[in-house]
Amino acid sequence: MSNRIARPAATALCALIISCAPVPALAGGIPALDHAGPTAAQVAADRSLHLEGASNARDIGGYDAADGQTVRWGKVFRSNALDKLTPSDLASLSERGVESVDDFRTVVERTLSQDRLPNGARSNWFDVIGTNPANLPALVDMPTMYALMVTDPGASRAFHDALVNVANTDSAVLYHCSAGKDRTGWMTAVLQTVLGVSRTDVNADYMLSNQYLTGPRTGSAFIDGVEQSWLDTSFATVDRVYGNFDNYVRDGLQLSEDDVAQLRDTLLV
Repeated sequence: MSNRIARPAATALCALIISCAPVPALAGGIPALDHAGPTAAQVAADRSLHLEGASNARDIGGYDAADGQTVRWGKVFRSNALDKLTPSDLASLSERGVESVDDFRTVVERTLSQDRLPNGARSNWFDVIGTNPANLPALVDMPTMYALMVTDPGASRAFHDALVNVANTDSAVLYHCSAGKDRTGWMTAVLQTVLGVSRTDVNADYMLSNQYLTGPRTGSAFIDGVEQSWLDTSFATVDRVYGNFDNYVRDGLQLSEDDVAQLRDTLLV
């Protein structure tokens, strides 16, 4: 990739990094599930990993999924950047069994804000946007970015690799971008939809970034949080380009039936 970056793209990268400043985590831990499953309040409030240096780090488990099953707690975590993790944060991730970290950021983001990893964890780099420099201005145009995450071959390859990694990793997996809301948000929406989570719950989980990213506000939605219309753009692009979500999984993400079965076997109980 060229060392010279267009001003809109550079502005976007700086804004993404600034947006990752630590903010207070929510109180409460992962709930103990009873036979009736977690309440809506539990699902919304008990996801935080309580990391001082990554406020948007949370568990994607607990949602109702296909065939009366539930997404496992403690298996997949989503987060913002890990460059500000404290020693206690790293110890917490180790205790949770995180041995695989998938990074969706560009080379510039990774260089300016290098991840801190728990002991023994391996890092996988799945660049969603930066493999094509022409995509970088999309970092400041959310509707364009959310469409590109569906249509761009590099993005599809990155999400394919991340999903296959989740499916085939016995330990816990954490994936992240800079703010943990856009690239990470679409990855989570795709994964949960593959698992059979309802669109209502997928949308609600996506919008939780507005709850967790509660630091000083910039007045810019693109930095401060997410908008439902952005995620809607991705799903609408799936329908427009591929006809339906199943076709996107098969033809866009190049996931086989075995890949999908392995994801469900790994993540559903």
